[in-house]
Amino acid sequence: MEKSNLLCSSMEKVNFRTKVLSRHLKQETPTLNVILQSFPCLSYNPPELSEPAAVFDIKVMRKLMDGHNLEERDWFFGLILQSKLFNPVKRGGKVFLSPDYSQSKEQQREITMRRIEYLVEHGFSKNWLTVKGPEDELRKLALLDCIFIFDHSLSIKMGVHFLLWGGAIQFFGTKRHHDKWLKDTEDYVVKGCFSMTELGHGSNVRGIETVTTYASSTGEFVINTPCESAQKYWIGGAANHATHTIVFSQLIIDGENQGVHAFIAQIRDKNGDICPNIRIADCGHKIGLNGVDNGRIWFDNVRVPRENLLNSVADVSPDGKYLTAIKDPDQRFAAFLSPLTSGRVTIAASAVYSAKIGLATAIRYSLTRRAFSVTPNGPEVLILDYPSHQRRLLPLLAKTYAMSFAANHLKMMYVKRTPEMNKVIHVVSSAFKATASWHNMRTLQECREACGGQGLKTENRIGQLKGEYDVQSTFEGDNNVLMQQVSKALFGEYVAAKRSKKPFKGLGLEHMNTSRPVIPSQLTSSTMRQAQFQNDIFCLRERDLLERFAAEVLQCQAQGKSKEYAFTLNYQLAEDLGRAFSDRAVLHTFLDAEASVTSRPLKNVLDLVRSMYVLVTLEEDAAFLRYGYLSMDNAAIVRKEVAKLCSELRPHALSLVSSFGLPDAFLGPIAFNWVEANAWSSEQN
Repeated sequence: MEKSNLLCSSMEKVNFRTKVLSRHLKQETPTLNVILQSFPCLSYNPPELSEPAAVFDIKVMRKLMDGHNLEERDWFFGLILQSKLFNPVKRGGKVFLSPDYSQSKEQQREITMRRIEYLVEHGFSKNWLTVKGPEDELRKLALLDCIFIFDHSLSIKMGVHFLLWGGAIQFFGTKRHHDKWLKDTEDYVVKGCFSMTELGHGSNVRGIETVTTYASSTGEFVINTPCESAQKYWIGGAANHATHTIVFSQLIIDGENQGVHAFIAQIRDKNGDICPNIRIADCGHKIGLNGVDNGRIWFDNVRVPRENLLNSVADVSPDGKYLTAIKDPDQRFAAFLSPLTSGRVTIAASAVYSAKIGLATAIRYSLTRRAFSVTPNGPEVLILDYPSHQRRLLPLLAKTYAMSFAANHLKMMYVKRTPEMNKVIHVVSSAFKATASWHNMRTLQECREACGGQGLKTENRIGQLKGEYDVQSTFEGDNNVLMQQVSKALFGEYVAAKRSKKPFKGLGLEHMNTSRPVIPSQLTSSTMRQAQFQNDIFCLRERDLLERFAAEVLQCQAQGKSKEYAFTLNYQLAEDLGRAFSDRAVLHTFLDAEASVTSRPLKNVLDLVRSMYVLVTLEEDAAFLRYGYLSMDNAAIVRKEVAKLCSELRPHALSLVSSFGLPDAFLGPIAFNWVEANAWSSEQN
């Protein structure tokens, strides 16, 4: 019987194909009207018409998320929307702004330069370097956020010039440098770059091989690239446009190496020609950031005036004497690097905005795209109504909210910094930069997949952003190295507190002065959503890992091993501790942001978002099970609660991404009318 059915089925397929082929040969049109009428064409329905109305004030939430300078942000968006330099393209009845990534590397670099000139002409960089104060710095950081939203290449090229070159002159230099260079830098008359990284040394700045000596007979420094591994590498702006650079080099005085110092050197003349004794090569095409002209530089005994040493930390007298108030080489090196935290601050913030673009696009698409039905002959289901799709995107949405509050906190720390805060800012910026950039890459990948084939299209931004932002995991410090630095700093605080028998103070470690938190043996939904429990379990993890890490390192030292070798042996604990510190610090910034809110509906939604952030962290980080902070039973309960939170956050999904404050023009076309954007009529236009 079964064999007979198979034969019938096979014959039916043959007969059907024969009829189709016959109609094709006779050029007959099949009568499929009845079938087509049963399945009307899909149409786009804006989610604003079908989704629940926001239960909180979106404008208030946006202010909380952006944190500062909303008017300046909106001014910038308007400024670039009115210029064709920023590649406006009409799709689906809307205008979108995004770089044309189909251009050649050379074309991308040229248009990036033209965009910088346009922005400078319109007052974008006014007071960035010549006026000091927290308000001016916050304005600068807000506008950099906006540039990141449009184009990572543009933001990096401007960041290299204003923050790295300009910032080095501000912080490493003194009045003679400020008077000569800052105004021309702010007006983009001088075009600067920043030569620290070498072919042979990246994160290990202390090991760079470029050498500078002093010629007292002429009052000049002589900068030299002694070997191929000492060539300056990945120098943004060097390949085509930069006229000057800050050179980081070992300073040799009377045969003694005084460590890494910074010098100003001209690399091109007014005509754009490369200066004598300078060699420059292009780093070539990259997986992203092709609007930035990364180059390599060799210095062949280049002579610069004695005054070109940036001398806020150390100086050399006309007769060649080395002068510094900081005698300890380690402290001197730390003083040189401390101003460089601005790069990590902007990376943390920009990574969050990149994740926001991905999530806003993917979630809006999932609120209008349907797939399959769950009942016979029933309508297709919105893909965000599938629990599995909610689980993919909504925890990342919650984490992005948490990272946004963390980035705002970091920016406020940075603009209000004092010399005493340098260490804290270094540790926090290292942790947040690593955490935010890792989060961004994971978010973009999930959003890309969640959009299916549409996620592959460059115009929809998500896939392209992956290549553009991938570099953040390694530049301004490799993320893994930064996390190890965080753990080393925590170890130092731990040892100092134990030896002095004084309470912990700073870096948020005050919780170490209280009794060890106790986690309930049986978790409930109510318990898991309490801020006290969430704080307790994050603090317990950080406390326990710090104690374990310190015990292992101290034991290695007691066995005669060096501290650095002990750190190396215990890298796994160091990585776990770095993440524990970062997660706990991020949670505290979330709680601080919540405390500033007076609206009960807004507080209620933020409470859901925070609970999702904490519980998905408990679920995903194996350390909670590995070290026994969660039992197997409680881990299962946490997982169920995450799924429950997904369903509770689902009605707020549109409101939460709308609160990002991203103009429609900076999202992908699939975030809106993707049917019209892909229609034949759109293609003809």
